[in-house]
Amino acid sequence: MNTAAPASRLLAYGCLALSMSLVGGYVALSKPLVAAFPVLLLAWLRFGIAALAMPHWLRRGPGEPPMSGRTRGLVFLESFLGNFLFSICMLFGVSLTSAVSAGVIMASIPAAVAVASWLFLRERITVRIGLAIGCSALGIGLLALVPAHAPAMGNDAAPRSMPWLGNLLVFCAVLCETAYAVIGKSLTGRLGPKRISSLINLWGFVLSMPFGIWFALQFDFSAVRFGTWALLVAYALAASIWTVWLWMTGLRHVAAAQAGVFAVMLPVSAALVGVLVLGESLSLAQLLAFALALVGVLLATWPARRS
Repeated sequence: MNTAAPASRLLAYGCLALSMSLVGGYVALSKPLVAAFPVLLLAWLRFGIAALAMPHWLRRGPGEPPMSGRTRGLVFLESFLGNFLFSICMLFGVSLTSAVSAGVIMASIPAAVAVASWLFLRERITVRIGLAIGCSALGIGLLALVPAHAPAMGNDAAPRSMPWLGNLLVFCAVLCETAYAVIGKSLTGRLGPKRISSLINLWGFVLSMPFGIWFALQFDFSAVRFGTWALLVAYALAASIWTVWLWMTGLRHVAAAQAGVFAVMLPVSAALVGVLVLGESLSLAQLLAFALALVGVLLATWPARRS
């Protein structure tokens, strides 16, 4: 029996797609931030700014049961793996390898989420979901082969002398994103989206605090321009509040394997920002990748026939 009304499911699809699109957008636009701040200081500032914006989200909602020890552990893992460690592995990994290699590795996210949801959540992978995962992986892999994807991947001035280590770190980021989707599905049955967002952001702030303080004591904050500070605030709100809340809201009504297909929107939106904002050219390969991504999303979200 379908557990969500068609309107609720359609809204959930929109939340998932918008969440991953925002992630791709702020990854692309974070290039000047990575150039202005050390990565670990940037992470600490991001979590700190977001924590100031949503203290009221920490309160338990009406009818929400007290958190058990298992739920507290899942909240910590969700923050450590999918929030803190994902950002660190991705930013450092891309600085050590090529954008092409990183993009190809990221193409495994939908498939990894589907396999993990089958192993840990016992979700069934239908033929359509399998085809959607294939389209998503092919589209992202094709997108990674064109130059416009490179600006979304961080600082071009970063050294790339250890590609094997960079590739390993990016693959670790893929595993972290997989855990984020699977653990998030478990948490949505226990906590509301707002409380999940605030709790994992608070844990991210605590985890990054030792590194952030160490870098802050050596950093010249007066050299940062006003426009960079404004971009940092927008980045913090998007990365720690809007995208997380949208993702958790969508996961309440969608299986984790199906939600994982929407990860295709991350590199697609990053490339679009590169084309529309950063002035990159749009190639035929990119258009084909966007078409494959759209086919994958349609396969995953098209309503099933009722018997």
